[in-house]
Amino acid sequence: MTTTPTGAKGIAAAPVPRASAGLKITALATGFVMATLDMTVVNVAGATIQERLHATLTQLTWIVDGYVLAFASLLLLGGGVANRLGAKTTYMWGMAIFVGASLACALSPSGAALIAARFVQGAGAALFMPSSLSLLVFSFPDKRERTRMLGLWSAIVAISAGLGPTVGGLAVSSLGWQSIFLLNLPVGAIGMVLTLRYVDAAKGNSTRSAIAVPGHAIWITALAALSFALIEGPRLGWSAGPVLVAYVMGALAALLLSARERRSRGNPVMPWTLFRNLGFSGANAVGFLFNFAIFGSIFVLSLYLQHARGASPLQAGLELLPMTSFFPIANVVFSRISGRFTNGPLLTCFLLVAAIASLTMITISASTPYWVIAVAVGIANIGAGIIAPGMTAALVDAAGPENANIAGSVLNTNRQIGSLVGIAAVGVVLHSAHDWDQGAAGSFLLVGIAYLGAAVCAWQFIIRSERSEAAK
Repeated sequence: MTTTPTGAKGIAAAPVPRASAGLKITALATGFVMATLDMTVVNVAGATIQERLHATLTQLTWIVDGYVLAFASLLLLGGGVANRLGAKTTYMWGMAIFVGASLACALSPSGAALIAARFVQGAGAALFMPSSLSLLVFSFPDKRERTRMLGLWSAIVAISAGLGPTVGGLAVSSLGWQSIFLLNLPVGAIGMVLTLRYVDAAKGNSTRSAIAVPGHAIWITALAALSFALIEGPRLGWSAGPVLVAYVMGALAALLLSARERRSRGNPVMPWTLFRNLGFSGANAVGFLFNFAIFGSIFVLSLYLQHARGASPLQAGLELLPMTSFFPIANVVFSRISGRFTNGPLLTCFLLVAAIASLTMITISASTPYWVIAVAVGIANIGAGIIAPGMTAALVDAAGPENANIAGSVLNTNRQIGSLVGIAAVGVVLHSAHDWDQGAAGSFLLVGIAYLGAAVCAWQFIIRSERSEAAK
């Protein structure tokens, strides 16, 4: 039976005019573009940053993961702030903090200073990321149009991510590593101007419960302890005193948070009631494992091409371009086919494609031709280009527009924790490997397993949820 798409209040929602829709999407994608670029571009610049700032592999991992740690640990808090202050206000503040921190990154005189500035960048991203999804949902209340816009939104981000390594390599080679952070200044300015002019405010609700600051502090402690153990373990030794302390702190924080959440009445850190929906739980599980795989593979591949195969930053960026260019193409394909297929089957199918392609890389060696690597990673990225908007659409459908702020925060939190753990896990493999070939092979084994796990989650949770809703 065909139903009429409705808005958040059940009233038929008229599509947004095309010209206005394009400006809204551009405005709301700029934040996501910057946040994504600063993960992919830094990977390409990693070898140069190591050399110029005399940074170790552990410090480089912190430069990448410090940003992700702040991002992941503060996303839920960012969603709460958006609920109270309004998504547009929170989005603008987050963009301003991110742009300011980007300037600080470019001016960093040492690895330690760069790590600190990256933490501040992550905090800014944690404010604007959930707000951008909320503003998009409120800007496009028609469900079919919203799904199509999610695909286009992801395509804009994916084009930037796809070009990011090449642009980053060119910038590093011609202007120095600092330029990759200076790129955020004009992009952020354009995004803020467009948002002010074309995006309507989705009002906060001051009657909602206060932000659970103690709970968020415990949550941050748990993630920080986990990050320290994973990143510093290979350098200090897994049984070293500081690492053991991190284990204990992480475990205690997790137990304390669990106890607090059970006693909480209407003010939890995590919206546990939403997880009763199989589709919502499935989308979050897929998000964690997807980011584990995609950012773990980008991290190892960028370093592998430069350290094992002697590529310059520009050459590495150009070699990554054929692999990453499939992101935007697949995103556009999703926007065209999303109306014909439900999200669950699409996710399951393309997660399996990405898994199989990634697992073919476990035999990588010095004799492996470049084209073999490009084809394998490119096929995996075709799957990734469908997966990213698909899981976001599945989440929005499961949570509903009224839960857009917190749902977006939860999904992005799980995704960034996946990035955090994926990059750290790849770092562990690289530390323990005898050479770069062995390290790359072990890393892609982890990536393939993560994709397979995500496919199982999509099959068991999202497809079952969609069938249950269709039967009602």
